[in-house]
Amino acid sequence: MAIIKIESLNHPGVEVFSTLTEAQLRNRIEPEKGVFIAESPKVIHVALDAGYEPVALLCEEKHITGDASAIIRRCGDIPVYTGNRELLASLTGYTLTRGVLCAMRRPLPRRVEDVCAGARRVVVIDGVVDTTNIGAIFRSAAALGIDAVLLTPTSCDPLNRRAVRVSMGSVFLLPWTWLEGDVSQLSSLGFRTAAMALTDDSVSIDCPALMAEPRLAIIMGTEGDGLSREVIDKADYVVRIPMSHGVDSLNVAAASAVAFWQLRLAKGADSEEK
Repeated sequence: MAIIKIESLNHPGVEVFSTLTEAQLRNRIEPEKGVFIAESPKVIHVALDAGYEPVALLCEEKHITGDASAIIRRCGDIPVYTGNRELLASLTGYTLTRGVLCAMRRPLPRRVEDVCAGARRVVVIDGVVDTTNIGAIFRSAAALGIDAVLLTPTSCDPLNRRAVRVSMGSVFLLPWTWLEGDVSQLSSLGFRTAAMALTDDSVSIDCPALMAEPRLAIIMGTEGDGLSREVIDKADYVVRIPMSHGVDSLNVAAASAVAFWQLRLAKGADSEEK
């Protein structure tokens, strides 16, 4: 471990925290060199527990023997950059992180088949671009029985700094990957698909046949327009959440929590199938 006192955010090595854009951090050209930023001790510990590799730490001086001390011990021989509060507060949102940031190695992309192996309930996030919604969906998915997450390339990166923060580290708890092809490909993996949308032929989310499906992929659409007609037409089910007072839709993060809870695998289903 090397503790490095900095006087400027232009100090070599600190650019990963201060100046690189999300796109630069992700490094699509060389995925093996991609990194992401985890904020706050709790989130960093969740990432470390999940096996993510730390690259560098940035923290206020007082946290070296405080909030960051356990993280520093766990991270081994990586640079720990530190400076006074006034300097580090110039980082957007830094004062909200309890003074600790960790740059971590981005995992290599996984195959859809590997992510879905053994999964019974998965969510497909289609075109959701708001980082807060992505983080909230992951948090609900981890809490409410979803086994894996698939995202279309038009969706926001789950390892975006804000998405990680909003998820409270839940992005590290579930296997996930990008779904490059059509959602219909999931049928070859044994999944039936349920598109969350309002159509004339949609079924209620408490439909017994829907809830009894042994393997189900729940498709959540964009914040504004929802799912495309093409996705809806290719789904095995089109599903609605019954609502009152003339309300016709929920925010995608709220709707996902309702869907995950209602469509979770029934108790005893695993043993019954075996």
